[in-house]
Amino acid sequence: MFSIEGKVALITGGASGIGLCYAKELLKNGLKGVTLADINEKFGKSAVQELEKEFEETRILYIKTDVLNKQQFEDAFKLTVEYFSNLDILINNAGILNDSIWEKQILINVNATIQGTLLGMENYLQKHRSGPEAVIVNIAAIAGLDKFGFIPVYTATKHAVVGLSRSFGADLNYNRTKVKVLTMCPGVTDTPLVDFSGDQEKTLGPQYTKLIPAAIGHLVPQPAEYVAKAMVQIIKEGKSGSVWVAEDKQPPYEVDYPERQNPHKQ
Repeated sequence: MFSIEGKVALITGGASGIGLCYAKELLKNGLKGVTLADINEKFGKSAVQELEKEFEETRILYIKTDVLNKQQFEDAFKLTVEYFSNLDILINNAGILNDSIWEKQILINVNATIQGTLLGMENYLQKHRSGPEAVIVNIAAIAGLDKFGFIPVYTATKHAVVGLSRSFGADLNYNRTKVKVLTMCPGVTDTPLVDFSGDQEKTLGPQYTKLIPAAIGHLVPQPAEYVAKAMVQIIKEGKSGSVWVAEDKQPPYEVDYPERQNPHKQ
């Protein structure tokens, strides 16, 4: 079992929403320090102030980070190691849900997740972890396990995160790096990410927006705190390559993937 106590984490998109909840819950479980890597400076400063009220000042670091800027992204890793001396946990949480700007959505949800995983697995978590293994958690969604017709591009990005995380987390990679890669798939959660009530169009067009009530009208959002508690559990217990769902305010459960069977193979 992986121990969180005394470890250091870097969380992209960590200054608000579920990302900030991850930071709080990890700190409650003995985390030595956390870096909030987020593009929004206003949220970053507010998050640091909020966390410092409950936790020691030296345990919180905010770094302005655009995950689409490779140099800024790597600098977040470098500055974390310089400040805390080690890095053990990476949560690739930064993401958007907005099919109206689907090209940028793919860059953030997929490309940046790949970039973060490579920086962690092949460099910083290998070289600067404080224990025998390190952990990367890539954030997908239940959309990565199902089909959501009103947001097909977002759904595709989360399917991509599941596939790449299972592959990065395969035994062949874990055995050579001792970095386990996990996938977290939150259910519908009460954050601005899933708010479709505003004026901004977040789908491919009105014909897709009209599908929202039928697609998710029956789903009740859960508080982000439940997802954060699930995060702690899967970091401690999850096997590299495993995929986990946290929904309906229930404990997380692992998704069982059956072995592919080729009916033509003799």
